[in-house]
Amino acid sequence: MPRMLDVSDDVRAEIGDEEADRLLAGDNAPGAYDCTSCRTPGNSDQERTSTVLFVGQETAVLAFAHATCVPSQVVPVSEEQLAGAVRSITAEESSPYAAGPPPAQPAAYPHSAPPPPQQAVLGVTSGVVLVGGEQRPALVVEPTGPITRPGATGHGDDFLPLLTEQGFLPVVDLARPPVAIPGWSVLLAMGQLHAVLMPAANGGSPVAWWQAHSPMPLSEGWRSAVGRSQQVLVYAAAAGTIGTQPREDQLRAALDRAAARGALVGASMPLAGT
Repeated sequence: MPRMLDVSDDVRAEIGDEEADRLLAGDNAPGAYDCTSCRTPGNSDQERTSTVLFVGQETAVLAFAHATCVPSQVVPVSEEQLAGAVRSITAEESSPYAAGPPPAQPAAYPHSAPPPPQQAVLGVTSGVVLVGGEQRPALVVEPTGPITRPGATGHGDDFLPLLTEQGFLPVVDLARPPVAIPGWSVLLAMGQLHAVLMPAANGGSPVAWWQAHSPMPLSEGWRSAVGRSQQVLVYAAAAGTIGTQPREDQLRAALDRAAARGALVGASMPLAGT
């Protein structure tokens, strides 16, 4: 019986037309699987399913995800990360394929420098926050230093104004989720955070506004919350506003203080591909 599989052109190019056609015909494809993004069960007989190819330098692993979580794509990873993927994905969920080196700039990970100068690094913290009586997955973005507008000669901090120009809005009450902004999304793979994507200036494929140097682990509670909502609340604050908070209740308290001072902006974002 044919599976409800999506095989992107990038994945097809890596595994070959013959293997891609076998997958689409129902051969070598799973029925039930655990989504490689949100780690909850899926079934390619009953719902649209994406093929996700994790490509290392010499080998690759094919995994499966809800099409509502991530689109079919090629994800370049290190051989060490690939070994971890093999351990975490069962034989029923994946098949190894020989593959060459990953493309220099695959569609899922286009290289795009954010507006801030290079001396400032965007730090990202994940946490579950209570919003309207519901546990919601959140990311908090805070640079390590002041952000100046490209070409500016002063030494002010333009981080929040730059984001409001992109559609982020001031957060005055954390009891309500921030509004969604078109074209932005959060990329998860293998249950880990890989990137925050923004619209491309030329209207092409989304580009990485922030990209993890190595995939960021997410707590089971965070993954469970995003599995329910399919939305991530992304909050941003200027350098020194939030700081490092060891517990989620302390993170929430810091966010409340920032909102009360008018020093917090936010946006709701779907998972990439939704």
